[in-house]
Amino acid sequence: MKKILVPCDFSEQAVSAFRFAIDLAAQSKGEIHLVNVIEVPVMHDTVLMPVMAFEEALFKELREKAEKQFKKMIEKHVPEKLKVKTRVIFGPVSRMLADYIKENKLDLVVMGTKGASGVREVFIGSNAEKMVRNSAVPVIAVKKYVKAESIKNIVFPNTLNTERQEDLITKVKALQHFFKATLHIVWINTPTNFTRDTVTYKRLQAFAKRFMLKNFTVNVFNDPYEESGTINFANEIGADMIAMGTHGRKGLAHFFSGSVAEDIVNHVDCPIWTYTIKK
Repeated sequence: MKKILVPCDFSEQAVSAFRFAIDLAAQSKGEIHLVNVIEVPVMHDTVLMPVMAFEEALFKELREKAEKQFKKMIEKHVPEKLKVKTRVIFGPVSRMLADYIKENKLDLVVMGTKGASGVREVFIGSNAEKMVRNSAVPVIAVKKYVKAESIKNIVFPNTLNTERQEDLITKVKALQHFFKATLHIVWINTPTNFTRDTVTYKRLQAFAKRFMLKNFTVNVFNDPYEESGTINFANEIGADMIAMGTHGRKGLAHFFSGSVAEDIVNHVDCPIWTYTIKK
């Protein structure tokens, strides 16, 4: 968590994400990249014509406004020795952020989410969902600010499918180590995906042994649905964070379908960490 991107539209949720990122960067002795992406309308010029003067003036005004807001946020929240880089970018949001991550070799994204209407309402509408789905680096969605040092219990819902999970588990172990947290591996037992507890516990223990996990618990939680099961289990143990793997083409959780993970974001206040499993 040395180089952290915080996409920012200056909303309350974006500020919460920024404050959380500050905690992470202070602990890791890292740096924050605070980026405001402005998606502009289609220009009226062509490649053969210069950009019209009023468009240049508009861009200048928007940039200056963002830079003033950056300055206020930094003066209010950032400790003196912490490094924060700011940038205003014009263009398609998801593509600009993906390019920025690659060009600057960033290793984490921390972004704000309103929660009430799902990830689609994160700082820049549907572009946030695209970012979570396609990001090459882990993403932490933050609804409300919590101190990073308070994260001591991380829920890790899992299907126990070990295929292509090595990279995900490596990232989850690093996450756990960073926070010095207990990892709570949980299988959500639903009527449509039912297995006996005795069988599942053996599989959970074998999973933990294979990946040499430490400081963990194994759990089976019975619930009609995966999303409500994850939420109820997280609430029951007082989870401070939920960590989920994702396949880019299937939304936030690789073992969930449709809007399940979005529902989880909507109904829990703790940060949610996601990582796209490489194909």
